[in-house]
Amino acid sequence: MKVLLDDLLPRLIPGWVMYQHFQCIQHEGKSDLDRSIPIKLKAWKEPGVRFVIVRDNDNQDCSALKKRLVALCQAAGRPDTIVRLVCQELESWYLGDLPALSRAYGGAKCNTPALRKKYVDPDSWQKPSMQVEQMIQEFSKRSGARLMAQQLSGANQSASYRTFVKTVQDVRIQPTPGGQADSGGLACTHLHAMC
Repeated sequence: MKVLLDDLLPRLIPGWVMYQHFQCIQHEGKSDLDRSIPIKLKAWKEPGVRFVIVRDNDNQDCSALKKRLVALCQAAGRPDTIVRLVCQELESWYLGDLPALSRAYGGAKCNTPALRKKYVDPDSWQKPSMQVEQMIQEFSKRSGARLMAQQLSGANQSASYRTFVKTVQDVRIQPTPGGQADSGGLACTHLHAMC
């Protein structure tokens, strides 16, 4: 996910520079992320920093998972941390933007009326990565993330993608305690995405 977000965030927010305006903190799987949340949130003392935790849902009970992650953030003293779940896997965001998927893979024939109808609700697919692999034989998660970061648009059928994009845009303009607006009217917020 970090590979995708490192290149996608500057496209979503023109002018954002990695390590200046945002930083993605990669973890070695969901267990590592879950263990790391309270440690990193308690230790990070820089004023104006906002955290967004981005995690695949992977067919878990969405409400229970989000509630558990929010509770970890609150217990770490960072109730302002935002939790966003990708339903079900990152590849659901790709199925939500078939034109982008086609562009990323050199005009692959995945943007057809039949496939657009099939994937009208990409977040509902249990294993979207398998769907992408069936359409694009050379697909791999890491290279796919790199390619899709350059192609994903706002016209995405994935509700979890649209929610994430709106969250990042909102965080960009909302001042935090200790954050001040810069000359362009943007909040001086450094966003840390934990994924």
